[in-house]
Amino acid sequence: MDYATTLVAAVLLGIGFVLQQCVAEQEPESRFLSWRILTDLLRKPRWLVGIGCMIGGYGLSAWSIGHLELTLVEPLLTTYLVFALVLAVPMSRQSVKWTEVGGAVVLCAGVTLLSLSRSTKPIGLSFGSFSHWYVAAIIAGIAFVSVQTGHRRRGNIRATLTGLGAGLVFGIQDALTRQTLEILQRHPFTHLFMVWPPYCLVGAGIVGVWLMQNAFSSGPLHSSLPTIAAGEPVAGIVLGIVVFGDRIQVSPGPLAIEAGGIAALIVGVVMVARSSAFGGLRKITETIKPDPGGPADRPEDTGAFPRQTPALPRHALTGPRKASTRPRKDPARPRKAT
Repeated sequence: MDYATTLVAAVLLGIGFVLQQCVAEQEPESRFLSWRILTDLLRKPRWLVGIGCMIGGYGLSAWSIGHLELTLVEPLLTTYLVFALVLAVPMSRQSVKWTEVGGAVVLCAGVTLLSLSRSTKPIGLSFGSFSHWYVAAIIAGIAFVSVQTGHRRRGNIRATLTGLGAGLVFGIQDALTRQTLEILQRHPFTHLFMVWPPYCLVGAGIVGVWLMQNAFSSGPLHSSLPTIAAGEPVAGIVLGIVVFGDRIQVSPGPLAIEAGGIAALIVGVVMVARSSAFGGLRKITETIKPDPGGPADRPEDTGAFPRQTPALPRHALTGPRKASTRPRKDPARPRKAT
């Protein structure tokens, strides 16, 4: 039952990401890194369904973290990329390829190797002291630099770098979820209002969703989803080691396993997320609303509206004018004296 719950969480996350991307990609480029992008998306029913699926998926994953070992939860949750591919295939009318299936297997194997290379402590036994959360600040700084670098770029590079920032923030969110669950293990629910982790958890969730929507609006799904899927478990594993005391072995064998896990994670994410099905989703969302704030979004530049027909001369509508039979006066001819 616990494993089934984790798989359902992965399914909901995959569906939620695809639905959000289909709507967010319609946002104009001028709204990049603007909070207006969220206020506009809140009025889109399909996006609301996608965000609801994502919230449900993260809720179930939080439950799984509290009942299963992280070495089992993380590989299962990473399969949301596969479920996103399954949904993207019929929506984009593209066929799935064997390279994508192989990439999914490599991806899951990479996360499994990284998870097995460390020994995690059960919920309630790790320390999670505030003094150890400086690593979260370092990760947040890396995410900030990544997003700012993407801000100076365009297209797929912007989507990739912004997606990396969102993935790192989601990794911090996972660690804060674990810290909040440990508090619930030792204290009643009302105690959550008197400590800092739940408030930071809500803040990290909002920032992560905001960055993810900006990544989705910057390019197709195969540009942003790989770095989101890779950045989240890596940040979560680093915080697990430093903050929660998860142990890693430094002997040659475990180090080789960790290096192989990282390599498989990167290769698998790229192979799956660069699917032609994800690229085909862009064709569904070609209709972009014109933004009156910039010249690049005017109707005549984007082709969203037909060009205005130039005014025609009067004779083109009424036909050619008939020649007058009255003789024209010659201005050089003198007038008769009266």
